[in-house]
Amino acid sequence: MKTNHEIKLKKIIDGLRCPKDFECYKLRFDDLCKAEDIGLDSFVMCLEKDSLKCVFSLPFGDIYICKCPLRIYICKELKK
Repeated sequence: MKTNHEIKLKKIIDGLRCPKDFECYKLRFDDLCKAEDIGLDSFVMCLEKDSLKCVFSLPFGDIYICKCPLRIYICKELKK
């Protein structure tokens, strides 16, 4: 039986295009980019040094935020 998280993750993946072919999910979250939940509903803060290289990265003042729905879910719900 699939867990609630697995169902939600699959649903997110089904509606998303990922230039990295969902490496984070396929590697069971062992090779995640660095991100931090900063209390925004639809974003997390990107902590990667090369944020500009990511298609999901968005400059926001002095920081970069991540708008990848999969990474956001992993950070907020799975605390990774």
